[in-house]
Amino acid sequence: MASPVIDSHQHFWDPATGDYPWLNGPFEPINRVFAPDDLRALLRANGVDGTVLVQTWNDLGETWDYIRIAEKTDFVKGVVGWVDLAAPDVGETIAALKASPEGRWLVGIRHLVQDEPDPEWLLRGDVRRGLAVLADAGLVYDLVVKPPQLPAAVKTVAHFPNLRFVVDHIAKPDIAGHGFEAWAALMRGFIGRRSHVWCKLSGMITEANWQHWSPADLEPYIAEALRIFGPDRCLFGSDWPVCLVAGRYEQVIGALRLGLAGLGESEIAAIFGANAIEAYRLPEYPHAAG
Repeated sequence: MASPVIDSHQHFWDPATGDYPWLNGPFEPINRVFAPDDLRALLRANGVDGTVLVQTWNDLGETWDYIRIAEKTDFVKGVVGWVDLAAPDVGETIAALKASPEGRWLVGIRHLVQDEPDPEWLLRGDVRRGLAVLADAGLVYDLVVKPPQLPAAVKTVAHFPNLRFVVDHIAKPDIAGHGFEAWAALMRGFIGRRSHVWCKLSGMITEANWQHWSPADLEPYIAEALRIFGPDRCLFGSDWPVCLVAGRYEQVIGALRLGLAGLGESEIAAIFGANAIEAYRLPEYPHAAG
């Protein structure tokens, strides 16, 4: 039986009900509602069995909305939501989410660290207390960072060996500006931490030149992520619908497959599904208990 294919990073949003100041200018083409019915046919056409629905803004209401969407959407297999990690009652908030009728779908939490003016936001005492709560709750923490926040991210994963982390979008290197060396030097800080850290091979085409990127532009970044984390710690993610400003859903998949061409079939299958099941412990699938 073939392994399930899991898109580990997709979003839904309604600009009328969320805070999306960035949905203008070059992002204007995606300044509209994106809902489950907009994605369903794309998944079917590309052989994708399920997704992880990921936070788009720092709002607890969205987290509640997302787990309710997961409850009634057959292809959503898990939710990475948002809670205020720095709040004194963060434990009670997470407990309420998990105890709700839809609570089993909450598999992780993330915060838009990339937008924080302090590059060491992750190292704050109140944030670390919140991360400790996530570890106790058995949830994943998604690191949505850019290169300036990578030193703090590396220190954070070292401080929490019992918390599972997923680095989103390979930490958003400047692919369009040929920023490989600076990014790779920082990412290598994760070497030796891979037992509890995964990396999403996602979000790359929107860091490349939107009009003129090619799969070859992504290949060095994919290869370096594989060297750092290993094929058993990398995940496929589309970053749909953000990816649409630079390419179609099938182009994202095709570019990643080209970048993985040197791997064996079992390794590619793991990146396209089994690794997400393990990292997020998706409730509908068997996974490693460690």
